[in-house]
Amino acid sequence: MVSFNAAFTHIKLHAEDLSPINLRLESSLGYYLAEDVYAPISIPSFRQSAMDGYAIKYGQAEVYEVVGESKAGDFQEYELAGNRAVRILTGARVPDLADTVVIQENIHKTGSEIRIQHMPKPFANVRCIGEQVKAGELIARKGTKIQAMLLGFLAGFGIEEVLVINKPKIAVIVTGNELQAAGTSLRPGGVYETNGITIKTILAEQGFQVERVDYVKDEKSATVLSIKKALEADVVLISGGISAGDYDFVKAGLEENVVEEIFYQVNQKPARPLWFGKKGKTLVFGLPGNPAAMATCMQVYVLPLLRKITSGAEISLNLKRGILDGELRNPSGKALFLAANHHNGLVKVFEKQACNVLGAFAQGNALVFVDESVSMLAYGDPVKYIPISNS
Repeated sequence: MVSFNAAFTHIKLHAEDLSPINLRLESSLGYYLAEDVYAPISIPSFRQSAMDGYAIKYGQAEVYEVVGESKAGDFQEYELAGNRAVRILTGARVPDLADTVVIQENIHKTGSEIRIQHMPKPFANVRCIGEQVKAGELIARKGTKIQAMLLGFLAGFGIEEVLVINKPKIAVIVTGNELQAAGTSLRPGGVYETNGITIKTILAEQGFQVERVDYVKDEKSATVLSIKKALEADVVLISGGISAGDYDFVKAGLEENVVEEIFYQVNQKPARPLWFGKKGKTLVFGLPGNPAAMATCMQVYVLPLLRKITSGAEISLNLKRGILDGELRNPSGKALFLAANHHNGLVKVFEKQACNVLGAFAQGNALVFVDESVSMLAYGDPVKYIPISNS
């Protein structure tokens, strides 16, 4: 058995970034950049009108003859000598011989002539080439997550592909003779299966997809074969069957598939029977079968690892600090993870907690962490917690 800190350190040491891949920009949402991105062009790439109005060559005249129009997408030159002007719309190209745009509110128009009622300063309302971004300038750093606004920003440079860190192929194995699918009549001794759908949706909320889910009976040969197939993935998550019971065959199945054990069992509550290992570059978690214990391990170990290998950032629990609304006793000498609610800086732990029921998780938005060295926390004491998906 290892301490929580030792378990987390082991995972950190084996969490290697996935290889980068080129993706079409439109398909890159939620991925992390694998390299810095530099502007291929300036923005704007031409002198651009910032307002609707009239483009002129700055001077002292008040009356100008309108000789044409420039709207977004046009490219036409005009002879502007002799107090000539061009009607221009926002975003349109400013003719080379013009240097100032007079907004339409300061114009009185009669036929093809305009009278300027208020002359702006020279170069007013003209966006210069590269005013926002110059060609060659750094526009997105390596390790940045591609959100909708960044994707749109990069599209404005005509970028078609980006180099991103790949996302993992994830395989899930759910074990147990007692498990039944929803919609079936519950037989004596049976329970409705929740871990498969819970694991998939926890991952989906974080932008990860499961490639395959295999439901396996508590039989050694079936377990060995399922693990063998799953090892083609980057990350394997096995729910249940990792304890030392007569019908727990996951550990034996991992050994038979020559998966290296990094650690087994953690001094924590819930979810002591956690297994972690690897074969080649494939990382494997043997998760507890009890739903709340499984969900704890997903939040504490699996999600931090997945975020690290797909972003290149340091692995982190994302711990926040709050004030405890209540009292906590920890006579066990174990690290505790307790479902709770945080609101306005106060953190309240649910009284009813059970490793086999997701009720507290379903109501809560935090997972309180109490180190194994802490035996008691009183009302008003600082407390650490992991925000979870309901927050």
